[in-house]
Amino acid sequence: MSTELPPVAPEVLAEAVESLTARLRKKLDDATAACADSATPEADGSVTLRFGEDALVTLRPGPAGTVTEAGQATCTCLLTPRCLHRAAALGAAPLADAAPPEPASEPAGAVAEGTEQGPAAPSAEARAEAGARAQAGAGSGSGALAEPEDEPVPALTGAQLRAAAALWHAAAQTLSAGVTAGGAVVQAELLRAAHTARLAGLPRAEAAALRVVRGLRAARERRTAHRLGDLTASFRELLHTAGVLASGTAGPALTGSSRRAYTQGGSLQVRGLCREPVLSATGYGGVVTHVMAPDGSRYSVSDVRPGGLARARGAGRASVALGGATLDHAGLARGGLRIVGATVSPEGRLGAGRGVKATPLPGAAWADGPAAALFARPAAEAVAALQAAPAGAADTETALIGCDVTVVGAAGDHLVVREAGPNAPLLRLLPAHPHPELPHTENLRRIASYPGLRVRVLGRPDLDRAATLRPLAVGPVPGAPYTLRLPGEWLGRADLGYDRLQGEHFPPPDAAAETAEAAPLPAAEAPDPLAESPLWRVRRLLETGVAGGRRAVAEAARGTAALAAHHPLRRAGFTAAADLATALAAEADRRPRDAFGRLADPSPDGYAWAWLAAATHLAAAERSMVAASWTATPNGATPPAP
Repeated sequence: MSTELPPVAPEVLAEAVESLTARLRKKLDDATAACADSATPEADGSVTLRFGEDALVTLRPGPAGTVTEAGQATCTCLLTPRCLHRAAALGAAPLADAAPPEPASEPAGAVAEGTEQGPAAPSAEARAEAGARAQAGAGSGSGALAEPEDEPVPALTGAQLRAAAALWHAAAQTLSAGVTAGGAVVQAELLRAAHTARLAGLPRAEAAALRVVRGLRAARERRTAHRLGDLTASFRELLHTAGVLASGTAGPALTGSSRRAYTQGGSLQVRGLCREPVLSATGYGGVVTHVMAPDGSRYSVSDVRPGGLARARGAGRASVALGGATLDHAGLARGGLRIVGATVSPEGRLGAGRGVKATPLPGAAWADGPAAALFARPAAEAVAALQAAPAGAADTETALIGCDVTVVGAAGDHLVVREAGPNAPLLRLLPAHPHPELPHTENLRRIASYPGLRVRVLGRPDLDRAATLRPLAVGPVPGAPYTLRLPGEWLGRADLGYDRLQGEHFPPPDAAAETAEAAPLPAAEAPDPLAESPLWRVRRLLETGVAGGRRAVAEAARGTAALAAHHPLRRAGFTAAADLATALAAEADRRPRDAFGRLADPSPDGYAWAWLAAATHLAAAERSMVAASWTATPNGATPPAP
């Protein structure tokens, strides 16, 4: 949709769609698509959209640049505010981020009489978890599985249980519709349920619902950045969160927290690790600089505001708004700070409160500062520690690992490298952000043109791909003859999202001759247990359901060819996956009849539970394979899939 439109609060859009008549709702998707390019910015900061000769919609965002109230969207037609034009204009605008929740009206632990306890079939997810542990060795693996509930958990309020049950039902209806039928009306119902969850104090559930709606929009608009796998994962997270919350057995991790509660961290000394650009789908841009304390604790300093790509590119040189420090983010990434009165969020983000004072410190090379510990152990051990951590314990912004690698070469969209050490596995390096205006991809391509080059890499492991690392910064390997040659002022590292590697930063080609003869490199191919496993059949079935809805799964599962598709799963030992896929297909094709023998629309709950069970098992099995792909074997190859 047009980027000129201001973001709209989800509840404002949901209310506008709900006020339409059934006849107007049928026309909403076409009206929304038709107004995508008709936005006109006005001098007073408002945006107008014209519908024919007699209807003019005006969006007047508030001080924060967001439409947060119904009165900020008006139309000149006679049916306003219950008009098609106003709802279409709001639907064409991007969704705003969730606002902080209001406190729940009921005391903790109170459950009203007659409270709906939500879906009554959580055994499907239990079967999935048991099958995954027994067959794929998930153990402590998948983040898609529920956290153990061995200890008593605080009871949810009646309002929270009702909100979770309503969100589950809306999510199940949306999954049953799929992308093809998940238009503005279906999205509005999910947004209304998400808003109710926010008011009840369930911010994690609301955030999961907003991700699904944004994914549906991207899929229906055929955006280039849309990935069906990402939308499938968003549906899995939403259904899991809503289902467990509605059952009344969820812990605090599933309710979530929308406000970052900064606590006093005392005095800190931190040294910079690297900086990375931030570019969100909602129009925000900026930078996050990662820092580390002498004891190994990792923190981050962020500067993210509305502004998109231009803001992300320029923020790398913006001043650090922390205690009056005179550093910019480029200086902090290669320098340090002494902070007095530091405030720290649970995710390790450093706050800029009134009592915070900071003074610059000289930087340190990775090999000399606290970052040396990041490169002291094999990458497989660091990844195993991340996967074994409880859900939510390792924040993605600070979960960085380091390793020394040797460049093998380019293969498709990634760079293949081999980790240093005997019998080390092949790893894939993918751009941390693939946007063409950011230098991640260009830098990796230049590195790929130097086979045999030794490089020290600091990045974030991609736990959804086999042995894949998304590097944020690179540097020379100490003592290696054929490695990077960076300027002295860079302190031995280059931020791949901001610094551009040039020819002068690489050794001359003749310096590689001795290294290549001493240690010949294999072909630029890395084994991928996920791609080679027959589990792709389950993944395709799940994604078919997301794209085409329940009917598409039913159609795909009919006939002898469809039944034979599960045989490779059983031959490979994935019997639980085959059983769950068969159960999903059967539930999708279930056609109940009423007392007179007429076809009736089945409830989406059973189908949603069957889909969630298969998706949860698949996620656990794939996470187990990802963990195995990081482990070396005696011959240096990646171990086979379990």
